[in-house]
Amino acid sequence: MKLITAIIKPFKLDEVREALAEVGVQGMTVSEVKGFGRQKGHTELYRGAEYTVDFLPKLRIEIVISDQMLELALEHLCASAHTGKIGDGKIFVTEVEQAIRIRTGECGDAAL
Repeated sequence: MKLITAIIKPFKLDEVREALAEVGVQGMTVSEVKGFGRQKGHTELYRGAEYTVDFLPKLRIEIVISDQMLELALEHLCASAHTGKIGDGKIFVTEVEQAIRIRTGECGDAAL
């Protein structure tokens, strides 16, 4: 099993969710986060005063999937989150040793 952690632009969530549903992803966790990378934030003008926005709003999506679904899920995730502009985000893939569904006690892929 693999854990996919993706940091994406907030307005891309619906496209990403639909694309992952097409390949059989049944669940995900979404968190609102703030951060920066190469984009480094930007300056804004509010009531005549200029201020710097260092941390930009992003969404963090976490998905645990079987090893067989990994490549297809990554392709759809990348395609749906892509805008071609700076700040599109990042995807991290890590190994998951065990998954347990609390309600039924199912383990491994059956718990997904």
